[in-house]
Amino acid sequence: MQLNRQNALALMNEGKAAQKAGDPSDSCPYDRLSVDKEQRFAYRYWSRGWSMARSEAESAQPEPAATTGH
Repeated sequence: MQLNRQNALALMNEGKAAQKAGDPSDSCPYDRLSVDKEQRFAYRYWSRGWSMARSEAESAQPEPAATTGH
């Protein structure tokens, strides 16, 4: 794999798809501690896509109604 923008976008989309499928962030198929530079690159962009999709999902949810407690 070449470490370029096209591959980074593909990995981010892969991470977004995993988040939408309900996969937890620790289900990433890449290794962030690997000695292999490609594995670390893939982990970085997969997890960036996953966290972006999570942020989008959280911002799309309506805020719960405030209760006064009285």
